[in-house]
Amino acid sequence: MCDGPGYEQFMSAWAEMARDATKPSIEPAWRRELLMARDPPRITCNHREFEKVQDTLPSSDQNMVQRSFFFGPLDIAALRRLIPQHLQHCTTFDLITACLWRCRTKALQIEADEDVRMMCIVNARGRFNPPLPVGYYGNGFAYPAAVTTAGKLCRNPFGYAVELINKVKGEMTEEYLQSVADLMVMKGRCLFTTVRSYIVSHLARFNLRKVDFGWGEAVYGGVAKAGAGSFLGVSFFCSAKNGKGEEGIIFPICLPADAMERFAEEFSHMLGNKNQPETSSAPFIKSTL
Repeated sequence: MCDGPGYEQFMSAWAEMARDATKPSIEPAWRRELLMARDPPRITCNHREFEKVQDTLPSSDQNMVQRSFFFGPLDIAALRRLIPQHLQHCTTFDLITACLWRCRTKALQIEADEDVRMMCIVNARGRFNPPLPVGYYGNGFAYPAAVTTAGKLCRNPFGYAVELINKVKGEMTEEYLQSVADLMVMKGRCLFTTVRSYIVSHLARFNLRKVDFGWGEAVYGGVAKAGAGSFLGVSFFCSAKNGKGEEGIIFPICLPADAMERFAEEFSHMLGNKNQPETSSAPFIKSTL
């Protein structure tokens, strides 16, 4: 029904009404026609997130486990020290996404010559001219895919992955979004590529913890588990505090049990062995599961 910004808008309006407001401070805008396909529709961009890929291994969701991990300011600084000067402009999102992509790929032990995909959910609201109206609460995003082989991703310096993520976000132009809408019509709203794919969404920027129903800020505002529907290869970055009271980003991830142990080791190694799977700052996530 809605994406991250739309959900934040709904929750904020609900909280305002709970605090005796007579109407929301941001009026909701339906305007779904703004994202309709062209007539006639035409695919003008390369959409690797929708490629048909043959899976070379039998898939299984058995023995899957979930754990949550935390990135604090020192962890982000540690990752930034791993990239060259010309990439220092990259965002925290780029760093975290590249780190998770590498660690997850290594943990799953994917063959070196196999393609792997990282799809970044990118907000489309400001990518149109004019932008989507304030108050638009429907889905307004796309997930362009960075694609490389597992061997290149894992053997190249960390900056290689960061550069791929930074570049693919830049492909999200108005023409790209229009091409996605046209593809949805021409190919029957096809599913994204799920084979050797990973999707991330940055919900931390919305800081749902600040939504106030009259009782003050929330302890946590975000998702309770990884995955989207039946596809478990999705992680959401959410704002949280760790057991030391440090502000940072927490994310859930779902992997086979043996791969999860390898992921935790790779993750800790990339951060200089400082970070361990988060336990103290997210007991609510563990209890929910």
